[in-house]
Amino acid sequence: MLKHFDYHLLISVVVLLILGIVVLASVSGIYSQENFGKTTYYFFHQLIFGLIPGIIGGFVAFRMPLTFFKKWSWLFVLINLFLMVLVFIPGIGIVSGGAPRWLNLRFVSFQPSEFLKISFIIYLSAWLMNRVKEKKHSSSLVPFLFIIGFIVLLLTCQSDASTMGIIFLIGGLMYFSANTPFWHNILIFGMGMGIVMLLIKFAPYRLERILVFLKPDTDPMGLGYQLKQALITIGSGGIFGLGLGASQQRFGFLPQTMSDSIFAIFSEETGFVGAFILILIFLIFLWRGLRIAKSVDDNFSQFFAIGFTCWICFQSFINIGSMLGLLPLTGIPLPFISYGGSHLIAELTGVGILLNISKSIKK
Repeated sequence: MLKHFDYHLLISVVVLLILGIVVLASVSGIYSQENFGKTTYYFFHQLIFGLIPGIIGGFVAFRMPLTFFKKWSWLFVLINLFLMVLVFIPGIGIVSGGAPRWLNLRFVSFQPSEFLKISFIIYLSAWLMNRVKEKKHSSSLVPFLFIIGFIVLLLTCQSDASTMGIIFLIGGLMYFSANTPFWHNILIFGMGMGIVMLLIKFAPYRLERILVFLKPDTDPMGLGYQLKQALITIGSGGIFGLGLGASQQRFGFLPQTMSDSIFAIFSEETGFVGAFILILIFLIFLWRGLRIAKSVDDNFSQFFAIGFTCWICFQSFINIGSMLGLLPLTGIPLPFISYGGSHLIAELTGVGILLNISKSIKK
């Protein structure tokens, strides 16, 4: 007899979404007023172009048979890679922060690299499943490096090292979970370190971020400004926080308050208790996701559950760690919390697939 889907996982995601909506309503008002003359623009934009499509995508993914994702995984990633190439075409691609990362299709704009995370996990899950089934996982290194190498090349051209790091990390972890030879994984790790060194060599600002991480007092009004303000913001919250809507740092002191730095604002308003609860919810998500991976018999489901769960949790802890000064600053959003429709739609679609997988766990 089949069990119902994992309610604990669903509840943890719903709580994260509610917290994200609440903190976004608090932090976005001032920027909405400045840019559009009303305090609710960004809030409703997130609901209409992020949350609602994400819920629809998650529901569709939950209802679809898993064989659909296995069969068409190659098409998902191929379309996504095609969209990644389109961002370099003038008139269609949008340059943001000096890098071409967005597509403008007139009626909607989105960031293809956010959807690449989920399409890559689906594709790699199906690919590893076939390699294991055919007992070729011991000879999968070269094809895997070709796949990951092409993605790394595209993301390098977009100057999106943060997304590249997440995809490389998750890809390597999924490859390791397929019981591949240990020396393969050592080689992949070494290549990853080599890529990091090359990125630093050709873009010195990345080295500056690492130096600021190692010495936070370096250039506090320049390179170290965001980290300094993030620590001030988090510390201002104390134990119980200033209260929802009472943040002071949102008034232009802390950069990227709606996206990269939203955890700092959340901590300021809810304090240590709120920050602890938020981290605890992500840990519950990690527990339930890995439990699903351990309990299912299908290799595709196992690989997807591992990849998707670790994507959400690694990205969460990297974002939070960078705000706490435990990791270098990155430009990745906090899953389910940060402003941005593209990442939210991709994350909720992945949640739908994971809940779909949990239905197949037998008592």
